[in-house]
Amino acid sequence: MHATRSDTGIIASPPPSRVRMLVPSLVFACLVSAVVSSLGAPLLPAIARLHHVDGSTAQWALTATLLTGAIATPTMGRLGDGPLRRKVVLVTLALIVFGCALAALPVGFELFLAGRVLQGLGLGLTPVAIAAARDALPADKSRSAVALLSITTVTGVGLGYPITGLIAQLGGVHAAYWFGTAVAAVALAVAFFVVPEASVRESKPLDVAGAVLLAVALCALLLGISEGETWGWGSAAVLGLLVVAVVLIAGWIVWELRADHPLVDLRLVRHRSVLTADIAALLAGVGMYLLLSLAVRYVQAPTSTGYGLGASAVVAGLVLVPFSAGSFVATRIAPHLAERTSHRAVLPIAAVVLLGGMLMFSFARGSMWQMLVVMGIEGIGVGLVFAVVPGMLLRAVAVSETASAMGFNQVLRYIGYSIGSAMAGMILQIHTAPGATDPDDGGYTASGLLACGMWIVTLVVTLVLPERRTTRAAVVTERDDELMAEESLADAEGR
Repeated sequence: MHATRSDTGIIASPPPSRVRMLVPSLVFACLVSAVVSSLGAPLLPAIARLHHVDGSTAQWALTATLLTGAIATPTMGRLGDGPLRRKVVLVTLALIVFGCALAALPVGFELFLAGRVLQGLGLGLTPVAIAAARDALPADKSRSAVALLSITTVTGVGLGYPITGLIAQLGGVHAAYWFGTAVAAVALAVAFFVVPEASVRESKPLDVAGAVLLAVALCALLLGISEGETWGWGSAAVLGLLVVAVVLIAGWIVWELRADHPLVDLRLVRHRSVLTADIAALLAGVGMYLLLSLAVRYVQAPTSTGYGLGASAVVAGLVLVPFSAGSFVATRIAPHLAERTSHRAVLPIAAVVLLGGMLMFSFARGSMWQMLVVMGIEGIGVGLVFAVVPGMLLRAVAVSETASAMGFNQVLRYIGYSIGSAMAGMILQIHTAPGATDPDDGGYTASGLLACGMWIVTLVVTLVLPERRTTRAAVVTERDDELMAEESLADAEGR
C-alpha cells in the first residue's frame, strides 16, 4: 500500500501503475458518457422516421437524457463524496451500457426512450470523477486532471455529433446505439480495474427529501424550458411549470439551509469564488448550446434561403470538431495564462474570447471556413471557462464537498444548456415567416448579438465579483488539509 499526498492529505492509494491509468480511464468514461448523451440531437429526424412519431415527440430523445442528467447529478455528487464512489461509477456505467442496448433494439419508442433515460445518468459522472482524481493524485497533478475532466462534456458533444451522424448515415439509428453500447462496455471494463475505492470517509445520511424536492423542481424547470417553443411560451402549461419550478426551488433552498446533512451545501455560495464559478458555468452553458443550436441549423439551411450553406447532417457535425479541439487546447492554455496573469484574469479573458467569436458569427458567417473559425474560437473560450471553474471551486470547498459542489455546478451547466437551446429556437421562430420552414438571416444575427450581450455581462461579473484575496474559510480549509496530511503521514510511517 502506498501513501500519497493529495488535496485530501495522505491517503491509502492504489499501486502507481493504477494511479497512472486513473486519469485516462476517468477521462475516457466521462467522454464516452458525453458522446452517448449526444446520440439524440443529430439523429432526431431519423428517430422520428424509425419510430413513426412526429418531430416534437422525437425531441424527447434529447430532452429525457438532459432531464435525467440534471436530476441525478446532485445525488450522484453527494454519493461520490462518500465511500460508495467506486460503486456509483461502476453502476452508472453498467446502466449506460444497458440503456444503449435497449435503445439499439427494435422494441418500440417507449422502451427506446427508457434507454435514453438510463443514458442520461452518464451526465452525472463528471463530478464523481473529479472527486476521485482529487482524492488519489498529488495536488500538482490533480489540478490539470480536474481541468481536463471538466471539459469532457464539451469535447464529447463535439466529437459525438459527427461520429454518430456518420454511423447513422451508414448503418442506421440502431448501429449508432450499438456503437454506444460497445464503447460504454469498454469504459465499464476499464473502470472496474482502475477506479479505486474512496479514501476512508464518514458515511453521511443522504438528504432524500432535498434530492426529491430538487428533482421535481428541475424536472418542471427544464421541461418548461425545453417545451416552450413547441407548446408556446405563453401557454398555461409552460407558465405553470415555470411557476412550480420557482416555488419548489425556493422551498429547496430553505430546506437545504436548515438540513443537518444537505444534498448541496448552499452556504458555500457565500464565497465569491464559488458564486463566480457557478454563475460562469450557467452563462457558459447558455452560450455553448445557443451557439451549437445556431451553427448546426445554419450550415444545414438550404442555399435557396440566400444564406444557408446546404450542408448534410454529417458535415454539420464536422463543423463542431473545431469546437471540441479548441476546448481541449484550452486546458493546455489555461495554466500558462494563469501564471502569466492570475487565476482571477482567466475568466474575463475567456469572456473576451467568446465575445470576439460571437461578433464574428453575427457579422461574418457566410462561408464554411468562417464557421470553422468561429467554432474554434468559441471552443477555446468555453474550454477556458470550464477548465478554470473547477479550480475556483476546489480552492474554496472542503475535500469532503468536492463531488457535491461540482455536481451542483454541473446542474447549472445543464440548465444553461436548456436555456441556450430554447433561446436559439425562440429567436429563430420569431424570425420565421408564417408558413415558412426556415428563418430569415436576421434571426441568426439577432441571436448572435444576444449572445454578445450575454458575454459582456459575463465579463463584468467575472471582473467585479471574485475576491482578490483568499477567503478566511479557504485558509482554514487549507490548514485543516495540511494537519490531516501530517497526521496521515505519521500514521503511514508508523504502519
